[in-house]
Amino acid sequence: MKTSSGKSSVINAMLWDKVLPSGIGHTTNCFLSVEGTDGDKAYLMTEGSDEKKSVKTVNQLAHALHMDKDLKAGCLVHVFWPKAKCALLRDDLVLVDSPGTDVTTELDTWIDKFCLDADVFVLVANSESTLMNTEKQFFHKVNERLSKPNIFILNNRWDASASEPEYMEDVRRQHMERCLHFLVEELRVVDPFEARNRIFFVSAKEVLSARKHKAQGMPEGGGALAEGFQARLQEFQNFEQIFEECISQSAVKTKFEQHTIRAKQILETVKNIMDSINVAAAEKRVYSIEEREDQIDRLDFIRNQMNLLTLDVKKKIREVTEEVANKVSCAMTDEICRLSVLVDEFCSEFHPTPSVLKVYKNELNKHIEDGMGRNLADRCTNEVNASMLQSQQEIIENLKPLLPAGIQNKLHTLVPCKKFDLSYDLNCHKLCSDFQEDIVFRFSLGWSSLVHRFLGPTNAQRVLLGLSEPIFQLPRSLASTPTAPSNPATPDNASQEELMVTLITTLASLTSRTSMGIIVVGGVVWKTVGWKLISVSLSMYGALYLYERLTWTTRAKERAFKQQFVNYATEKLQMIVSFTSANCSHQVQQEMATTFARLCQQVDITQKHLEEEIARLSKEIDQLEKIQNNSKLLRNKAVQLENQLENFTKRFLHSSSEES
Repeated sequence: MKTSSGKSSVINAMLWDKVLPSGIGHTTNCFLSVEGTDGDKAYLMTEGSDEKKSVKTVNQLAHALHMDKDLKAGCLVHVFWPKAKCALLRDDLVLVDSPGTDVTTELDTWIDKFCLDADVFVLVANSESTLMNTEKQFFHKVNERLSKPNIFILNNRWDASASEPEYMEDVRRQHMERCLHFLVEELRVVDPFEARNRIFFVSAKEVLSARKHKAQGMPEGGGALAEGFQARLQEFQNFEQIFEECISQSAVKTKFEQHTIRAKQILETVKNIMDSINVAAAEKRVYSIEEREDQIDRLDFIRNQMNLLTLDVKKKIREVTEEVANKVSCAMTDEICRLSVLVDEFCSEFHPTPSVLKVYKNELNKHIEDGMGRNLADRCTNEVNASMLQSQQEIIENLKPLLPAGIQNKLHTLVPCKKFDLSYDLNCHKLCSDFQEDIVFRFSLGWSSLVHRFLGPTNAQRVLLGLSEPIFQLPRSLASTPTAPSNPATPDNASQEELMVTLITTLASLTSRTSMGIIVVGGVVWKTVGWKLISVSLSMYGALYLYERLTWTTRAKERAFKQQFVNYATEKLQMIVSFTSANCSHQVQQEMATTFARLCQQVDITQKHLEEEIARLSKEIDQLEKIQNNSKLLRNKAVQLENQLENFTKRFLHSSSEES
């Protein structure tokens, strides 16, 4: 590859035309790349310029190269030659003609700039001399940068050996040995057998001349050609054939090998990524499935526990309400027994006039309602509160494990257990609204008082009403029943009372009809006990009447009023004991049910959150399963592509290497 070794002539011979300037005075002073163009005009472009310089002939090209003073040995000039004029350029082949290696010391720069992407190197040596150290040094540097480059050695100008035929074989053998040693021993790019197919003895000038003659329709062997031309032409054609095969194989390898390697690396990375994704998704999916199972188990546990706890809470509420009802009932019964004390404690202005009595009654009703309510609260509220608070705490403690830890810590604020006050609505004003007092003076030994004392209020009223009738009435049937008894009596007692009422009514009726009976009775008594005893008795009776009449003051009337009111209110309050106790138990039931409902609401929220979490985990599991399937699918595709690349490598790349 030293200067004037015929490198440009070799390229011209291969292109069947004089594309590059060659010959005496046309030493290549820079790198020339020859490539085809689809146009019909040749042009060149220098490095660092987009200007297309038109060239029509080789002489114009040579002149253009020599006229450009900026071109140096390390510059590259692109020569674009019409593909229609040169068949070899139609296959996108690029031939690079270099300056001689003896014109510069910047071999490393040349190699890095122009040689790293070359498929084939052709060492054009002058057969009239031996291989130069600069040529060897260049290829040693190339061999260091490229792994086993494809190198051909052309011993050009072999036609000069025709002048000394007796030494031709010896010279050929010497050149062959030196070239074999260089390729096999020094560079170690090929084996000895393959190296013989890389060394040729040719004359590029003869081949170019012959091919130009042939292109013009003249015989190839015409003109002044040295002896042995056909052998040299055949060897050049062998070189071209092996060169084309090598360039084709090398082009495939150069074009696809790095891409194939990179593709395999990418596929390996994709496989690793897909494996990592698959493993991560599988682990996450297993974790999510386990977590979902835990959530489902917890949800089922909460539901089952809620069913059991609901029954227990209902039973507990029922027990507490029954206990409250019994306590209130007993306390109210005791307070009714102490009603007279409560009434005696009442002090207010009393006067028998209707207006004052109305105010007195209202205030007394309010006093009784407030007093009994206060007493009932003192006796029941604390016990009821304690019992209810204990029950509420038990309910909370039973439901607490069903709630999340965060809710458990805030449970005392979400469901506060506050003090509960029972409401004892006695409504005494309405209850005693029909009370009618009787504070008219009645002598204790008078007829009506005696009848009241012996027969009771109801029967006495019937007897007294009977006396006011002017017509004699027949006795009632013994089987008759009182119209409105305050206390139901047994059949025997009712019969006895009715018999007594009938006798007395009959007796009173008879005495009211005539005064004869009085005279007769008075006479009998007079004769029996004497007039003195009768006088003393009448005096004592009168004195007692006078005493009672004088002591029937407003205070006495108030005491009588209170006693009548106590009797009446006692009867009425006893009627509402069960109602009041039921009302209090209902209040307790409502309070405990409200507390339980609030707790159930928190449990429902927890269940809802669990259901949402289960739904989220199910969706996540489905997504992870899809990710796994997609990662497996992509990995399988990567394996398929890897197999295809492996087949491609074996078929086109490895086979090329083996053949080369």
